[in-house]
Amino acid sequence: MSFTARQDTKRSAFFRTPDWFRLPDWLTSQAPDFGHQATRVRSVERNIVLPTKGATIALLVWFLFFANWFDDVYTFREAVLLTVRLFFLIYIVVNLAAAIILAGMDELPFKLIREVVLVESVVDILFWAAMTVVTGGFDSMLYWVFLGLIVRNAVSVPVASTQMVLNFLLCACFVGAGLTEGAITGVEPEFSDETNEPYILRVAVLMLMTICCYGLQVLFDKQRRVNEEAVEFAQRQQQLQSAGRLAAEIAHQLKNPLGIINNAAFTLQRTVKEGKTITQQIQIIREEVERSDRIITELMGYARLVEGSVEKLDIAEELEQAILRVFPPAVKYEVKIHRDYSSALPPLLMQRMHLSEAFVNLLQNAREAMNGRGNIFVSARMGENYSVVVSVADDGPGIPRDKVGQIFEPYFTTKEKGTGLGLAIVKHNTELYGGTVQVESELGKGTRFMLQFPAKTAMKLRK
Repeated sequence: MSFTARQDTKRSAFFRTPDWFRLPDWLTSQAPDFGHQATRVRSVERNIVLPTKGATIALLVWFLFFANWFDDVYTFREAVLLTVRLFFLIYIVVNLAAAIILAGMDELPFKLIREVVLVESVVDILFWAAMTVVTGGFDSMLYWVFLGLIVRNAVSVPVASTQMVLNFLLCACFVGAGLTEGAITGVEPEFSDETNEPYILRVAVLMLMTICCYGLQVLFDKQRRVNEEAVEFAQRQQQLQSAGRLAAEIAHQLKNPLGIINNAAFTLQRTVKEGKTITQQIQIIREEVERSDRIITELMGYARLVEGSVEKLDIAEELEQAILRVFPPAVKYEVKIHRDYSSALPPLLMQRMHLSEAFVNLLQNAREAMNGRGNIFVSARMGENYSVVVSVADDGPGIPRDKVGQIFEPYFTTKEKGTGLGLAIVKHNTELYGGTVQVESELGKGTRFMLQFPAKTAMKLRK
C-alpha cells in the first residue's frame, strides 16, 4: 500500500470525529420514500387543503369584487387593487389545475405531483403576501394564515432543503408585504419605536415556527425510520433463518444418497481388474459424485445463515474494514486508494459477513488485476429512490468484452490460480438483499463494479 493509502487508513482508525461535529448529521432529515410522501400529499393537500381552498376562494371572490371593505380602511391606488384582483384570477386558474392533477394523483407519477405541490406552495405564499398588502400589512389578520402555511409546508414538503427555502421565503414575503403596505399608505413602520415591537415579534414568531416545524419533522422522521428498520430487521432475520434451514435440509437429503453411490462405486472398482474400460467409467462416476458433494457442501454454507444475525451496517466503516483486510499495513502494495464517501448515507440491514465478502472480493479482484500496482477508486453515494450505490474501480488492464458476460458465473476464471468464485459471491450476496451488480470495463483503461442496494427490500431467496 502506498504511503498515502496507509496514512488515510491510520486517520480513519485512530481519529474519531467529535460528537459536536456530527450535529449537522443529527439535524439532517431524510425524506420518506415516495409511498409515504404520496400518503402525506393525499391526506393533506387533496383531502384537507383543496376543500379549504375552495371555500376560501369563494369568500375571496365576494371580498375582492363585491364588498366595499377597502373604502372604509385605506384609499389605495387603483393600480394596486387591480393588480391584486388580477393575481387572484391567476391564483384561481393555478389552483384549478392543481386540483385536477391532485384528484388523479394515483394515476400519475409522483415526481409530477411533488412539483405541483411545490409550485402551489410558492403561489400560495405570493398570493397571501399580496392580500396582506391590501389588508393592513403588519397589522393584517392574515398573519395567522402564514403560520398555517408554515405547518402545511412542513407536512407536504418533506425534503428538508426545499421546506426551509419555502418557509424562509414565506417570512421574507410577509416582511415585504408589510413594508409595501407602509410605502403605499405613506405610513412606514419605525422598528425602533417601542409601539412597533409587535411587528418584530410577529416576524420572530414566523421564523421560530419555521425552525420548530423543521425540528419536529426531524424527530418524527427519525422515529419513523427506527420503526421501519425494526420491522425490516425482523423480516430479514426471519427470512435468513428460513433460508438456512431450507438449505441445510436439502443438502442433508442429497448427501446421503451421494455417499451411498460413492461407496458402491468404490467397492465395484476394487472388484474389477485394472485397465478395463469399466474401471475408467467407475472412476468418472466417483469424480462426479465428489464434485456434486463439494457443491452440496457449499450449499450447506447457507446453514450459517441461521447462526448469523442481521445488523445495521455503516457503509463507510465496512469499506474501510475491507480495505484493511485486502491491503494490510504490513504488506507494501504500490496501490493508491482514492476514497469518496457521501455524508449521511443510510445504514444497510444485512449480515456483516455478506457485505464484507462482497467488498473484500471486489477489492481483491482489483488488486490482482493490477498486480499490486496502480490506483483504486472506492466511492459510496445515494442513488435513485434512496438506494445506496457502492463503486470499486481500478485502472488495470480491463476485461475483454466477450468475457464480461461470464465473469459472474461460478468457477469461471481467467487467472491461473483463481477459483472463479469471487465475483459469483459478490453477485449472490448483493442479489440476496434485492440489490444489483453492474460492471463497466474497457481494455487498457480499467474496470468499475457498482453495487446498488435498495433502501427497503425483503431478502430475495433463490428459486
